[in-house]
Amino acid sequence: MAGLPDDGSHLTSSSKFLKQFATPLSERNLMSIETKETRLTNKEVEEILRDVIQSLIDGQEGFQKTGEHLKDPTLKSYFMAESLKRASFRGELESLLHNSGVHNVKESGTISGTVRRTWGDLKAHLGGGDHTLLETAEQGEDAAKSAYKDALEKELPLPVHQLLSTQYAHIQTSHDHVKAARDSSK
Repeated sequence: MAGLPDDGSHLTSSSKFLKQFATPLSERNLMSIETKETRLTNKEVEEILRDVIQSLIDGQEGFQKTGEHLKDPTLKSYFMAESLKRASFRGELESLLHNSGVHNVKESGTISGTVRRTWGDLKAHLGGGDHTLLETAEQGEDAAKSAYKDALEKELPLPVHQLLSTQYAHIQTSHDHVKAARDSSK
């Protein structure tokens, strides 16, 4: 525009916010966003995503281990598919980190996830049926929902927020499915 300074000082804060998304992807950092309320650093966004990734690792391993012990073939198949889905979600988030310049994205699960899986294995070996395994799986799903909810409460960059929102919708549906299976196996 003629007569306006080239430094962007004439833009409102919402215009500045929108302007960053008009920049080609190759020229902007998806991991940093500035809003009127707060500014998350790249490191903070990375930490948030790493927390979700740890939860996904717990879910991936938990679904696999529980699926191996379930007697119901339909549930066993569902749990194996969910394990693969968590691996896929993890890959999406790790790719996002990698594309934003974070090259070391190796993570492990959480201690509480490891304890839950060990407890589930113990229940299975002591003769616990599908119901007790599903109780443990639902606890894991509660933890996954919590990790996503915590992340989505932050002022994340729009592409990151959208990806997490899509994944969270699946996590909620999976939680409800596991809970319904647990309730019907009493």
